[in-house]
Amino acid sequence: MNQKNLQVPLGVYFRTVPDLTPLSALPLSSWRLGFDRPLVIAGPCSAESEEQVLETARGIAQHTPQVKVFRAGIWKPRTRPGGFEGVGQEALKWLAMVKKETGLLTMTEVATAEHAHAALEAGIDMLWIGARTTPNPFSVQEIADALRGTDVPVFVKNPINPDLQLWIGAIERLAAVGITRLAAIHRGFNWFERTPYRNSPMWEFPIRLKAAFPQLELICDPSHIAGSPEKLGGIAQQALDLNFSGLMIETHRDPMNARSDAKQQIAPPQLKVLLKSLIVREASPGVVHQSELQDLRDLIDQLDDEILQKLSSRMDIAERIGDFKKAHNIAILQPERFDRIVRRLKDMAHDLHLDPKFISELMNTVHEESIRRQRSVPDPNNGIHSTVHANEGLHR
Repeated sequence: MNQKNLQVPLGVYFRTVPDLTPLSALPLSSWRLGFDRPLVIAGPCSAESEEQVLETARGIAQHTPQVKVFRAGIWKPRTRPGGFEGVGQEALKWLAMVKKETGLLTMTEVATAEHAHAALEAGIDMLWIGARTTPNPFSVQEIADALRGTDVPVFVKNPINPDLQLWIGAIERLAAVGITRLAAIHRGFNWFERTPYRNSPMWEFPIRLKAAFPQLELICDPSHIAGSPEKLGGIAQQALDLNFSGLMIETHRDPMNARSDAKQQIAPPQLKVLLKSLIVREASPGVVHQSELQDLRDLIDQLDDEILQKLSSRMDIAERIGDFKKAHNIAILQPERFDRIVRRLKDMAHDLHLDPKFISELMNTVHEESIRRQRSVPDPNNGIHSTVHANEGLHR
């Protein structure tokens, strides 16, 4: 992610989420659907006609037998009126025909309780909640209540804007009504900076989600991130390298004439080439490599211990500086000093083959903690803690 001009600390989006609801999410292998990793889901952005749906499904089944699930949107939320908003409930019978003819499981997006009821009644195998619905707690709760007691597999796409708590909240609402075959879909985020992608990947968000819920399966939607076939393979490979559990790839019989997302869809023969090019790595090391890997991890643990000890010493010195500033009535915040530190360390980072952006973000975090520690020093003039409000972390 390009953060050259970023003025909002990423920490704003990554505050620790209190009281996480424990999830009983099952691994794909326990979904009783015969899934292996990576799970591959493919199909058109929109179900446009019976012929289009069936021809696309036949192409997927013919060219890519590793695909297990056929996806198609039948209710399409559009930003502005006048666009193609999907065929609606009529398309549910087309998906039933896909399953009967090809054996592919079926999947569609639901945004209301009515959608959920209709999809279940039509025998749709799996559902997903879209990026426009995820950030609305009322809509997610309505869908969750409609699904209570069913345990249909549900996939939750990240919200359009980068907000980890909204993503987590939607997942928790579904888990609370007993959904255990539950997964998250990473489809990238709308962001104010220009990037080479349709949606900024911001891989740190799914990584943080996985850290919060290690048992939750992560699926990547590289089509919405890439925005074009040319970038699709790189995003898909990166997701697999990050140990995502699967991919959802928009596939259409005639992409250039698709009624929605024409620029990012591929045809079944292209899907075959793409999947063949991907390298699937082991999720965990085998017995042969375990010992060597453990030695390297032990070294990492030792270095982490040393880093924490150094940081503790640095904060002790920061408190002493706070004592000095309070005693001599000097302002806590010294932007010029911090800017000099960052420039010096970024120069060092280049020599040490470290990413200067990473060093800048790291030092912003360290600086925020230093300011907090200095503010906590008792004021020698009145014996109480200082309440100076520093504009923390914004002078990058």
